[in-house]
Amino acid sequence: MVDVQHWLSALPPGVVYLIVAGVIGVESMGVPLPGEIVLVSSALLAAAGVVEPEWVASAAAFGAIVGDSIGYAVGRRGGRPLLARLGRRFPKHLGPAQLARAEQSFAKYGVWAVFFGRFVALLRILAGPLAGALHVPYRRFLLANAAGGLVWAFGTTYLLYSVGRAAEHWLKDISWAGLVIAVLAGLASTWWLRRRAHKMTAVETPGEAEPVRAGTDR
Repeated sequence: MVDVQHWLSALPPGVVYLIVAGVIGVESMGVPLPGEIVLVSSALLAAAGVVEPEWVASAAAFGAIVGDSIGYAVGRRGGRPLLARLGRRFPKHLGPAQLARAEQSFAKYGVWAVFFGRFVALLRILAGPLAGALHVPYRRFLLANAAGGLVWAFGTTYLLYSVGRAAEHWLKDISWAGLVIAVLAGLASTWWLRRRAHKMTAVETPGEAEPVRAGTDR
Protein backbone atom coordinates (compact mmCIF):
# COMPACT_ATOMS: atom_id res chain seq x y z
CA MET A 1 0.00 0.00 0.00
CA VAL A 2 2.89 2.37 0.74
CA ASP A 3 4.16 1.81 -2.82
CA VAL A 4 0.73 2.69 -4.22
CA GLN A 5 0.59 5.81 -2.08
CA HIS A 6 4.08 6.86 -3.20
CA TRP A 7 3.15 6.30 -6.85
CA LEU A 8 -0.07 8.29 -6.56
CA SER A 9 1.69 11.17 -4.79
CA ALA A 10 3.75 11.81 -7.93
CA LEU A 11 0.63 12.37 -10.04
CA PRO A 12 -1.48 15.54 -10.45
CA PRO A 13 -4.58 15.57 -8.21
CA GLY A 14 -6.95 15.32 -11.16
CA VAL A 15 -5.25 12.16 -12.35
CA VAL A 16 -5.44 10.67 -8.83
CA TYR A 17 -9.21 11.23 -8.78
CA LEU A 18 -9.58 9.59 -12.19
CA ILE A 19 -7.51 6.60 -11.06
CA VAL A 20 -9.59 6.21 -7.90
CA ALA A 21 -12.83 6.27 -9.89
CA GLY A 22 -11.44 4.04 -12.64
CA VAL A 23 -9.89 1.32 -10.47
CA ILE A 24 -12.91 1.10 -8.16
CA GLY A 25 -15.28 1.21 -11.12
CA VAL A 26 -13.56 -1.61 -12.99
CA GLU A 27 -13.31 -3.67 -9.80
CA SER A 28 -17.05 -3.22 -9.27
CA MET A 29 -17.71 -4.51 -12.80
CA GLY A 30 -16.30 -7.89 -11.78
CA VAL A 31 -12.55 -7.57 -12.45
CA PRO A 32 -10.30 -8.19 -9.40
CA LEU A 33 -8.39 -4.92 -8.83
CA PRO A 34 -7.10 -3.32 -5.59
CA GLY A 35 -9.87 -0.74 -5.28
CA GLU A 36 -9.74 -0.47 -1.50
CA ILE A 37 -5.96 -0.09 -1.46
CA VAL A 38 -6.23 2.78 -3.95
CA LEU A 39 -8.93 4.45 -1.84
CA VAL A 40 -7.00 4.11 1.43
CA SER A 41 -3.79 5.39 -0.19
CA SER A 42 -5.60 8.38 -1.69
CA ALA A 43 -7.30 9.18 1.62
CA LEU A 44 -3.90 9.24 3.33
CA LEU A 45 -2.64 11.57 0.59
CA ALA A 46 -5.60 13.83 1.35
CA ALA A 47 -4.55 13.89 5.01
CA ALA A 48 -1.10 15.03 3.84
CA GLY A 49 -2.64 17.82 1.78
CA VAL A 50 -1.74 16.35 -1.62
CA VAL A 51 -5.35 15.89 -2.78
CA GLU A 52 -8.78 16.99 -1.56
CA PRO A 53 -10.76 14.48 0.53
CA GLU A 54 -14.15 15.45 -0.91
CA TRP A 55 -12.93 14.71 -4.43
CA VAL A 56 -11.36 11.41 -3.39
CA ALA A 57 -14.60 10.31 -1.72
CA SER A 58 -16.74 11.53 -4.61
CA ALA A 59 -14.55 9.75 -7.16
CA ALA A 60 -14.69 6.52 -5.14
CA ALA A 61 -18.47 6.70 -4.74
CA PHE A 62 -18.93 7.48 -8.44
CA GLY A 63 -16.74 4.55 -9.47
CA ALA A 64 -18.49 2.18 -7.07
CA ILE A 65 -22.04 3.10 -8.12
CA VAL A 66 -21.42 3.32 -11.86
CA GLY A 67 -19.15 0.27 -11.92
CA ASP A 68 -21.67 -1.86 -10.05
CA SER A 69 -24.45 -0.70 -12.38
CA ILE A 70 -22.41 -1.61 -15.46
CA GLY A 71 -21.57 -4.94 -13.85
CA TYR A 72 -25.27 -5.49 -13.21
CA ALA A 73 -26.12 -4.80 -16.87
CA VAL A 74 -23.35 -7.12 -18.08
CA GLY A 75 -24.40 -9.86 -15.66
CA ARG A 76 -28.06 -9.55 -16.66
CA ARG A 77 -27.13 -9.89 -20.32
CA GLY A 78 -24.48 -12.59 -19.93
CA GLY A 79 -26.12 -14.62 -17.15
CA ARG A 80 -24.47 -17.64 -15.58
CA PRO A 81 -22.24 -18.36 -18.62
CA LEU A 82 -20.56 -14.99 -18.04
CA LEU A 83 -19.92 -15.80 -14.39
CA ALA A 84 -18.47 -19.16 -15.41
CA ARG A 85 -16.09 -17.46 -17.86
CA LEU A 86 -14.99 -14.98 -15.21
CA GLY A 87 -14.37 -17.89 -12.86
CA ARG A 88 -12.10 -19.58 -15.40
CA ARG A 89 -10.24 -16.34 -16.02
CA PHE A 90 -9.83 -15.45 -12.33
CA PRO A 91 -10.06 -18.82 -10.52
CA LYS A 92 -8.43 -17.51 -7.34
CA HIS A 93 -10.97 -14.72 -6.86
CA LEU A 94 -14.05 -15.82 -8.81
CA GLY A 95 -13.83 -19.60 -8.88
CA PRO A 96 -16.75 -21.99 -8.23
CA ALA A 97 -16.31 -21.88 -4.43
CA GLN A 98 -16.30 -18.08 -4.31
CA LEU A 99 -19.26 -17.87 -6.66
CA ALA A 100 -21.22 -20.37 -4.56
CA ARG A 101 -20.59 -18.33 -1.41
CA ALA A 102 -21.74 -15.14 -3.10
CA GLU A 103 -24.88 -16.86 -4.45
CA GLN A 104 -25.74 -18.13 -0.98
CA SER A 105 -25.40 -14.58 0.34
CA PHE A 106 -27.81 -13.27 -2.28
CA ALA A 107 -30.25 -16.10 -1.68
CA LYS A 108 -30.29 -15.43 2.05
CA TYR A 109 -29.93 -11.65 2.25
CA GLY A 110 -31.07 -10.30 -1.14
CA VAL A 111 -30.04 -6.71 -1.83
CA TRP A 112 -28.52 -6.37 1.65
CA ALA A 113 -25.70 -8.48 0.23
CA VAL A 114 -25.05 -5.60 -2.17
CA PHE A 115 -24.86 -3.04 0.64
CA PHE A 116 -22.64 -5.05 2.96
CA GLY A 117 -20.74 -6.50 0.01
CA ARG A 118 -19.10 -3.12 -0.54
CA PHE A 119 -17.04 -3.80 2.60
CA VAL A 120 -15.67 -7.22 1.66
CA ALA A 121 -13.53 -8.02 -1.38
CA LEU A 122 -15.48 -11.01 -2.71
CA LEU A 123 -18.87 -9.32 -2.91
CA ARG A 124 -17.37 -5.98 -3.89
CA ILE A 125 -16.22 -7.66 -7.10
CA LEU A 126 -19.20 -9.96 -7.69
CA ALA A 127 -22.19 -7.95 -6.44
CA GLY A 128 -23.04 -6.20 -9.70
CA PRO A 129 -22.62 -9.07 -12.18
CA LEU A 130 -24.19 -11.60 -9.82
CA ALA A 131 -27.21 -9.39 -9.08
CA GLY A 132 -27.75 -8.96 -12.81
CA ALA A 133 -27.36 -12.65 -13.57
CA LEU A 134 -29.88 -13.50 -10.83
CA HIS A 135 -32.32 -10.83 -12.11
CA VAL A 136 -32.46 -8.89 -8.86
CA PRO A 137 -34.86 -5.94 -9.48
CA TYR A 138 -32.69 -3.03 -10.59
CA ARG A 139 -34.38 -0.36 -8.47
CA ARG A 140 -33.72 -2.29 -5.29
CA PHE A 141 -30.21 -3.11 -6.46
CA LEU A 142 -29.48 0.56 -7.26
CA LEU A 143 -30.70 1.73 -3.84
CA ALA A 144 -28.50 -0.76 -1.97
CA ASN A 145 -25.61 -0.16 -4.37
CA ALA A 146 -25.73 3.63 -3.97
CA ALA A 147 -26.11 3.46 -0.18
CA GLY A 148 -23.22 1.02 0.20
CA GLY A 149 -21.00 2.94 -2.21
CA LEU A 150 -21.57 6.28 -0.48
CA VAL A 151 -21.08 4.94 3.05
CA TRP A 152 -17.95 3.03 2.06
CA ALA A 153 -16.37 5.83 0.02
CA PHE A 154 -17.10 8.81 2.27
CA GLY A 155 -16.78 6.89 5.53
CA THR A 156 -13.39 5.41 4.67
CA THR A 157 -12.03 8.62 3.16
CA TYR A 158 -13.04 11.01 5.91
CA LEU A 159 -12.13 8.72 8.79
CA LEU A 160 -8.63 8.19 7.39
CA TYR A 161 -8.38 11.87 6.53
CA SER A 162 -9.36 12.97 10.06
CA VAL A 163 -7.08 10.49 11.79
CA GLY A 164 -4.25 11.26 9.40
CA ARG A 165 -4.53 15.01 10.04
CA ALA A 166 -4.51 14.43 13.79
CA ALA A 167 -1.52 12.12 13.51
CA GLU A 168 0.34 14.66 11.38
CA HIS A 169 -0.30 17.35 14.00
CA TRP A 170 0.82 15.33 17.01
CA LEU A 171 3.43 13.10 15.39
CA LYS A 172 5.21 15.42 12.97
CA ASP A 173 8.58 13.83 13.64
CA ILE A 174 7.32 10.22 13.52
CA SER A 175 5.66 9.94 10.12
CA TRP A 176 5.64 6.15 10.14
CA ALA A 177 3.66 6.12 13.36
CA GLY A 178 1.07 8.44 11.84
CA LEU A 179 0.72 6.09 8.90
CA VAL A 180 0.30 3.06 11.16
CA ILE A 181 -2.34 4.81 13.27
CA ALA A 182 -4.23 5.92 10.17
CA VAL A 183 -4.24 2.44 8.69
CA LEU A 184 -5.35 0.86 11.97
CA ALA A 185 -8.13 3.42 12.27
CA GLY A 186 -9.28 2.63 8.76
CA LEU A 187 -9.40 -1.06 9.55
CA ALA A 188 -11.30 -0.41 12.77
CA SER A 189 -13.84 1.78 10.99
CA THR A 190 -15.04 -1.09 8.82
CA TRP A 191 -14.58 -3.91 11.34
CA TRP A 192 -18.25 -4.32 12.19
CA LEU A 193 -19.38 -4.13 8.58
CA ARG A 194 -16.70 -6.59 7.49
CA ARG A 195 -17.66 -8.98 10.27
CA ARG A 196 -21.27 -8.78 9.19
CA ALA A 197 -20.35 -9.23 5.54
CA HIS A 198 -18.07 -12.20 6.22
CA LYS A 199 -20.86 -13.87 8.16
CA MET A 200 -23.06 -13.41 5.12
CA THR A 201 -20.48 -15.02 2.84
CA ALA A 202 -19.68 -17.92 5.19
CA VAL A 203 -19.94 -21.30 3.51
CA GLU A 204 -23.15 -23.02 4.56
CA THR A 205 -23.67 -26.74 4.71
CA PRO A 206 -25.56 -28.26 1.73
CA GLY A 207 -28.64 -28.84 3.86
CA GLU A 208 -28.74 -25.25 5.10
CA ALA A 209 -28.04 -23.41 1.86
CA GLU A 210 -31.14 -21.93 0.33
CA PRO A 211 -31.73 -22.33 -3.40
CA VAL A 212 -30.87 -19.28 -5.49
CA ARG A 213 -33.97 -17.78 -7.05
CA ALA A 214 -33.98 -15.26 -9.83
CA GLY A 215 -35.28 -11.87 -8.75
CA THR A 216 -34.51 -12.34 -5.05
CA ASP A 217 -34.95 -8.94 -3.42
CA ARG A 218 -35.64 -9.41 0.24
